[in-house]
Amino acid sequence: MNYNLIRYGVKDAGIAENRTLVAKVFEALDETEPQSVRYLVLELENGEFVHIVGYEEDSSALTGLEAFKAFGADHAARRSTPLARSAAKIVGNYHMLANAGEAVPT
Repeated sequence: MNYNLIRYGVKDAGIAENRTLVAKVFEALDETEPQSVRYLVLELENGEFVHIVGYEEDSSALTGLEAFKAFGADHAARRSTPLARSAAKIVGNYHMLANAGEAVPT
């Protein structure tokens, strides 16, 4: 599985909207249940968001969702910092990320 970490700051006025749009992406993922995607979003106290995306061959099961397209539509206008993206490898994982077939606790 390939992983990417994406980090960016959001303007104070855009934080609630960003949260709402991210929640809609998770609703769409719950509806479509793609098996080839892993996705985690964290909101930091300073207004930054961190996305960790895992995918097998390509990320289209995530990026092709209408909710994800809506999230990305005005993303640059909501950001307070440039988007930083980096390929990532999992070095360790203790009960944070589900193993294949294991449900993620909610």
